Amino acid sequence: MTETQTLQGRILTDSGWMDGAVRLAADGRIAAIDARLASGRQPERYILPGFIDLHVHGGGGVDIMEGGDAVSHVARLHARFGTTSLLATTMTAPPEEISRVLADIGRCSKERAPAGSRVLGVHLEGPYINPGKLGAQPDDACRAAMAQINGYRALAPISLITLAPEIPGHLDIIRELSAQGVRMQMGHTLGSYEEAVAALEQGASGFTHLFNAMTGLHHRQPGVVGAALAHAEYAELIPDLLHVHPGAIRTALRAIPRLYCVTDSTAAAGMPDGEYKLGSHSVTKCMGGVRLADGTLAGSTLTMDQALRNLVKIGLPLADASNRLSLYPADYLGLADRGRLAVGAWADIAVMDAELNLQQVYVEGEEIGLVDA
Repeated sequence: MTETQTLQGRILTDSGWMDGAVRLAADGRIAAIDARLASGRQPERYILPGFIDLHVHGGGGVDIMEGGDAVSHVARLHARFGTTSLLATTMTAPPEEISRVLADIGRCSKERAPAGSRVLGVHLEGPYINPGKLGAQPDDACRAAMAQINGYRALAPISLITLAPEIPGHLDIIRELSAQGVRMQMGHTLGSYEEAVAALEQGASGFTHLFNAMTGLHHRQPGVVGAALAHAEYAELIPDLLHVHPGAIRTALRAIPRLYCVTDSTAAAGMPDGEYKLGSHSVTKCMGGVRLADGTLAGSTLTMDQALRNLVKIGLPLADASNRLSLYPADYLGLADRGRLAVGAWADIAVMDAELNLQQVYVEGEEIGLVDA
């Protein structure tokens, strides 16, 4: 492989921290890692795997449900904050609207937009959710049907689906789609502990924004949260420190081995306070969050670089925090060539200074201009 660039610093490898250089190849992959065990001195900069965000509704003033060029715009915005690949995430909506947006996402996922994150596929968050636990989702929930889902899958690569397991027929849907390699997550649910365990037994593999929009933990009614804490290997969580208290994050970290983090970001991410769209809703960004008119949290303004800093702030070692933003989501989707710094993997890289501020971002070997560049 022809080398094009060399990055030097403290490198997070599968074997731990190394001091040395990552050499990028002309084909966008990692050509070599020349490293030795890290010294005890304070590093000038860290070289980390690029972030992988499996729950992205928008950014830069644009909502995924707008369709058209919205997906490429969102991918470019999040790349500037270190996200090197993502799942474009839909909102609950009428079938014709979902079909329209999926067709646009399908086109965008075939070729990466210049200066943008790689769109790996779709996270279909609804419409197969419980109408009694909508959260910030529009009121267009419906029961899942394989014919409809197959029609959606013909339009775009759907990697992950959120649904409520207690809805009649959904256990059969979970079993059939998980056997086909689709990751099935529980969310926006009023299900019981027993119903969540039954879903896991049928092949469900995750939980959407753990703790939020699901039945909580009570010692006589453990709920969906209890099922996650007792049985899950994977679950996603929003670490903006608004959606989930740091103490609850720590609880989940001790219970769920490969807990990974997402932004659940909206059009308001990377933008000033004001009014934005979230699907068919209007939402307000203020005081660091995004809310509906009644005060309900409606996604977030989080970016993945801030998610990393938040995890370190509450006490995670940097390597552990990085794994939860890169390695674990990659493994969850079965991606062996992303989420890690290894020879032959895609050169998806986030370079950060000693204070964990982004210095450089590379997506498949392309250097991305940063926000303040």
